Amino acid sequence: MTTAYPPYKNFPMLISNQIVLRQVINADADEIMEISYYDGIQASNPNEAIEMQKKINQDYFQGDSIHWGIVDAQSSKLVGTCGYYRGFANNTGELGYVLKPSFEGRGYMTNALKKAIEFGIDIIRLHKIIAITEKSNIKSQNVLKRLNFVQEAEQDDYITYTYQRELLINS
Repeated sequence: MTTAYPPYKNFPMLISNQIVLRQVINADADEIMEISYYDGIQASNPNEAIEMQKKINQDYFQGDSIHWGIVDAQSSKLVGTCGYYRGFANNTGELGYVLKPSFEGRGYMTNALKKAIEFGIDIIRLHKIIAITEKSNIKSQNVLKRLNFVQEAEQDDYITYTYQRELLINS
């Protein structure tokens, strides 16, 4: 089995009944500004969101990431983002995600991460998936636990959760 890292001939779109994971485009800047981050810095206006997306796209074309917009399948509203970031060394992917606060508690992120995990296993051929969250972000921790991630390490303000390929296949 070979590893299939990004970029792909066609940017992958992942679909479930509730959500669509699709490429983020410049036209999304107003919708995505409040949740646009790059290297821990948040966009403060639509132009900064566009510039951050350019950097994210460059990471994608270098094979270091894949970043989806999470879109509500019924309304077509962009509700969040998720993806794999910081490369794929040792067949490991770091899953990151952000949801607009007004859409919390509706299952969007759980559904989006399920699709992203499946993609990581089936297409990228990851053996390990990690996610890092702030200790204070209980909602994020609950999503990871619901998806069978296990706590691996704890730093000052962060907790690292891990999912091994073997666990993913059996869950």
